[in-house]
Amino acid sequence: MIKKDRTKKRNKIKKHIKKTISGTTEKPRLAVYRSLKHLYAQLIDDTKGNTIAYVSTRSKEVVEDLKDKKGRIEQAKIVGLKLAKKALEKNIQQVVFDRSGYKYHGKVKAIADGAREGGLVF
Repeated sequence: MIKKDRTKKRNKIKKHIKKTISGTTEKPRLAVYRSLKHLYAQLIDDTKGNTIAYVSTRSKEVVEDLKDKKGRIEQAKIVGLKLAKKALEKNIQQVVFDRSGYKYHGKVKAIADGAREGGLVF
């Protein structure tokens, strides 16, 4: 019962955020999704509807770096760093952060901090 209410509330917030935030080719939207086991982050160009870059804890380049890291927050930071690296390869320095209705705390904050450390500007 509580889980359904929490998910419904997050989807309502996500819908409201989606109305106000949109990404462009020069300044794409950094969308975050977290499941129970994995973290996902992607850069989205909303004008064309394309995903520019994508990184998750399931990606091959990230899995190798995660073998040493046990904490979920450390893993989230690595996901943010890898996404920033991919974005800079495609000449993207600025992004709009979309937390997808999650609280800006813990793993979501770690992804954002990792992306900032990697060189992205929010």
